[in-house]
Amino acid sequence: MAALLADRALWEIRILAVHARRQAEEDSSAEAVEKINNWADFRHAMLGISKPHRWRPSRGTPSRREQVMLDRPMSYRWNVSSPERRAWIVRQIDSAGFRWTPPPPLPMPRKGAPALSMWQQLGLLRGWTVKTPPGRQRLPRQARILKALDREAIFALYEEAGRLRLGLGKDSPWLHAHLDSDAPHFLFPDPAHYYWPDSGAGRPWWQCSVLLRMVDGEQVGGSLAVMPETFTALPSTVPRLRQRRLALIARTTERDAWLWSRDHESYCGPDTCGYAPTDDPGVKP
Repeated sequence: MAALLADRALWEIRILAVHARRQAEEDSSAEAVEKINNWADFRHAMLGISKPHRWRPSRGTPSRREQVMLDRPMSYRWNVSSPERRAWIVRQIDSAGFRWTPPPPLPMPRKGAPALSMWQQLGLLRGWTVKTPPGRQRLPRQARILKALDREAIFALYEEAGRLRLGLGKDSPWLHAHLDSDAPHFLFPDPAHYYWPDSGAGRPWWQCSVLLRMVDGEQVGGSLAVMPETFTALPSTVPRLRQRRLALIARTTERDAWLWSRDHESYCGPDTCGYAPTDDPGVKP
């Protein structure tokens, strides 16, 4: 099913590209390029779903949402799609003669950092959280560590990821304004098996898990691509056992900055969080 949608998305891209070449107005071309980028992202996601990856130990036990997405790989893409995109998906599947039931809503992510069970806390004594997948080379010692950064330092990493087009992490004035300026933010290399560092495959960067504190005090998780030399140069000040605890909390935190931004949107403004949405239209995590 996902392979079919990836193929149909490619046709949409081709149609838009032909249309853009016929447009003389700059604004129309820019709009077409944005649509092409959106369809390209969708096609990339469908290709990934059409070749599902077996769960690997580098990510530990799946969360509630992850388990649902393992059972129904289209769940996430369906639930984050607009009504127009959902209607397009249904049309393509119907026109191909398939019978398909859309996935149910994803489990609502729990707010805040989870409380660790007794077994999870005992597990902290067994070593570093990130395990090496079979057939992969172990991460270097300088990557088996969690680091604490202030707002400016963590945002600089998002800026670098955007500047180098690493693909994981996007900087924006919105993000900078909504990160807590007084609290530490944490990150550590935590690559999924399909993002495991491999310079030969064009992945010289490290996929890092982040634990961010937002302006309202809520902690959210996420992923960010960081160059090894950049991460290694960051200072390390967190005691080892606390590193393991924070890494586990980051992995089990269910909400990310995008979900936080969605709930915060109706409250966002100069009188609440000190930020004017018009300063950064449309730019979210």
